[in-house]
Amino acid sequence: MEDLVTGPDGLARCGWAGDTEDYVRYHDDEWGRPVRDDRALFEKVTLEAFQSGLSWLIILRKREAFRAAFAGFDPARVAAFGDADVERLMGDAGIVRNRAKIEATIANAGAAVAMADAGESLSELLWGFAPDPETRPAPQSMADVPATTPESAAMAKELKRRGFRFVGPTTAYALMQACGLVNDHVAGCCAR
Repeated sequence: MEDLVTGPDGLARCGWAGDTEDYVRYHDDEWGRPVRDDRALFEKVTLEAFQSGLSWLIILRKREAFRAAFAGFDPARVAAFGDADVERLMGDAGIVRNRAKIEATIANAGAAVAMADAGESLSELLWGFAPDPETRPAPQSMADVPATTPESAAMAKELKRRGFRFVGPTTAYALMQACGLVNDHVAGCCAR
């Protein structure tokens, strides 16, 4: 993969954005932009977990179906899902039908609701792991972008302690990138 690619619009982007319209739009408009809303962060946690082992493009193209299937990612509604909902989701060809990930999403919703009931914010928890941007220079190449960091390992550990599942250090770091806790757009990228 190239470090930067230049699109038909003449803009240089991170190499992973390529020229697929879905990726370019996601790269330019979402990836690395700060997300602080608890419901939106629950959605991102869920989608990053479902992405594990798959192409992100698959998840992007199924995102609207995921939103419909998981009640707009309202944690309280998802936490109330039962066995019939799991079976419904297992039959939904619009999403990734993985029982362990579906059950993890319901458990994660319960953990998010428990945090809210205790007066805690998922946003405050996650953003508490954001490294100081002054200590993170722009990656010069894709090789400079890590898969995990001490912060992502600590985030994953804390999320697991609170009952979240499918949130290992790699998934936690992908979440940090997607939600703007870190800025891994490479030097020279139009979105940096």
